[in-house]
Amino acid sequence: MELSKSIFFFFSALGAFNGLLLSSYFFFFAKRRTVSHYFLGALLLALSLRVGKSVLFYFDHDLPKIYLQIGLSACFFIGPTLYFFLKSGLNSIKSLPCDWGIHLLVLFSLIALGGIILPYQQYPWVWNRVYVPIIYTEWAIYLVASGILMKDVLKKVFFQRAEAIPYDLWMASIYLINVLIFAAFLWAFWGGLPYISAAITFSFALYVSIFILLNRKKNDDLFPSTSRINSKKLSDEEAILWQNKLEQLMKEKQVFRNPNLKLQDLAQELRLSPHQLSQFLNESLGKNFTQFINEYRIVEACKLLKTDTLLSIEGIGDEVGFNSKSTFFSTFKKIKGLTPAKYRQHIVKI
Repeated sequence: MELSKSIFFFFSALGAFNGLLLSSYFFFFAKRRTVSHYFLGALLLALSLRVGKSVLFYFDHDLPKIYLQIGLSACFFIGPTLYFFLKSGLNSIKSLPCDWGIHLLVLFSLIALGGIILPYQQYPWVWNRVYVPIIYTEWAIYLVASGILMKDVLKKVFFQRAEAIPYDLWMASIYLINVLIFAAFLWAFWGGLPYISAAITFSFALYVSIFILLNRKKNDDLFPSTSRINSKKLSDEEAILWQNKLEQLMKEKQVFRNPNLKLQDLAQELRLSPHQLSQFLNESLGKNFTQFINEYRIVEACKLLKTDTLLSIEGIGDEVGFNSKSTFFSTFKKIKGLTPAKYRQHIVKI
């Protein structure tokens, strides 16, 4: 075997092996074994089997067909396990819903019966021309469904970074890595990439994820807490109590002046979880974190525009916590209906 091929084989095979080890960890050894943990383990298992099949076949085209059938059958579960992992994590599912179990059982029955009736050994053309396109189509459908499920999280990660918490980044990363792996497999299937490229993509993504996890001080914030309150709406008394605490914090510490203030920073000040604070802002105040903070900044900016004639308009924006002139101007106009300059002119005339 050539040196380059040997390196590819080692790197890809080790990635599949490590994926199996991580899968076992989430199934049997994780301290907090939640539904989300189990589905992450199942996802890693499905990916590892699929990647392992690709690696073995790439370097040995005489591989027994049963291994090819196992690898392709595992591929049938990558999309579903990703979808249920994301759904269980985002909704803090504590036990496997009955309809989820039926859903997975139906999928297992379909691929198992298909393999028993038309095994790869005797019907390779059926698998390559019929089953494989169906498997990739099913995978794509679940990826789209997962994307719809993740739309709010992805929006926060890419467009509302101040509201994104480590858990959001973790979930978004897992989803996007799966999109990348699917694209690599699909491109290789169409002949646009070497067959081994998808396995290398998986290995690379796995090693990067492991490196990040090992270098974090804590990893508990990457998984849903059992204390999340998504399923329980706040009472009116609780909502009033939290609103009073927020208003007091804003008046006394004026934390909104910090241009780098994040959702988790404010939650820590209130001794709440970021999830609890985000839920309170959305359900009780009808605002997201950015809207809530910017409203306080604009109120303070209006006070300075009235009383501080020495500060420039840009300086006032910096003073109240905006880290860019354009953001200050656009936010001010959106809330007050006119620009800061026109607002100051109007105040002077009065």
